[in-house]
Amino acid sequence: MPNPPITEMTSRAREIFRLVVEGYLNTGAPVGSKALAGQGGVNLSSASIRSVLADLESQGLLAAPHTSAGRLPTEAGLRLFVDGIMQVAEPTAEERAVIESHISTPGPIEAALEATSSLLSNLSSGAGVVMVPKREPRLTNLQLVPLSPDRALAVLVGADGAVENRVVDLPQSLPSNALEEASNYISARLAGRTLAEAARTMHAEIASGKSALDDASRDLVERGLAVWSEDALQRPVLIVRGQANLLDEAAVSDLERIRSLLDDLESKQSVADLLDMAREAKSTRIFIGSENRLFALSGSSVIASPYRDREGRVVGVVGVIGPTRLNYARVVPMVDFTAQSLGKLIG
Repeated sequence: MPNPPITEMTSRAREIFRLVVEGYLNTGAPVGSKALAGQGGVNLSSASIRSVLADLESQGLLAAPHTSAGRLPTEAGLRLFVDGIMQVAEPTAEERAVIESHISTPGPIEAALEATSSLLSNLSSGAGVVMVPKREPRLTNLQLVPLSPDRALAVLVGADGAVENRVVDLPQSLPSNALEEASNYISARLAGRTLAEAARTMHAEIASGKSALDDASRDLVERGLAVWSEDALQRPVLIVRGQANLLDEAAVSDLERIRSLLDDLESKQSVADLLDMAREAKSTRIFIGSENRLFALSGSSVIASPYRDREGRVVGVVGVIGPTRLNYARVVPMVDFTAQSLGKLIG
């Protein structure tokens, strides 16, 4: 049955529901009627509280893991709490300072992104994740170095001095000057451009017959561009830190869930696809349990927020993965503030 809107709940049902959810998020344990009766704001007998708990359970908002146990929120109950009751606690001045100091550490952007992922893990006690912006570096040259009669090493040099190598398969009976000719042709068109920009120019020249390359050199150019283009598409775009935080005391009794979660985290492309759903969000998004297909079996939650460059374009996503009993009120604004701080760095 559909969950009742918060506005249709009685004030006492709303208060008891809030206390159960907050108690569960704080301890990870079911909350019983005796514990609720001792709360200052609940002026009801244990019997009356049990009646309210039973109503909330019949509405699908709470569940009892055992007959004699207290109640804990279902995924639907957590969603209702997050959307309608939760009051976020803004990061403290100390937390803000820690976040900003880690993100602004001098060095390459990749180091800052790794620091951000580790920082979120430490602050949330979950796994910190950062989707790396899909930036294409400016390049200077590419050299094809022979390794054997049928293989060559493609050495790509970036304008920032970074060097990356890939192996290219060579056609049979390749002329001795083909590697040098192809290298010179590509390098002459790479300077100051991204690979995609240079590739468009080269493909157009080759297709129109204006390249002045022989058949062997043209084939080498196409092979080299294909290797690098395919590599760019498959390159990992996700940094995950703090998986060990997911192995807490509660995990001991639920090893299958944790094993499933760790398997999910190993599939970085799948996690990146999930986080990509948050790219178009105007603010932080929360995926609870089976609301996302990837973590349906492990019963985990994801809190993710897009970060933008100074022109307002979304360039990546930052977030936290953890059990459904994450401290949403604290983690949500922390992820949001981290995204804002990271955006200032990206520029």
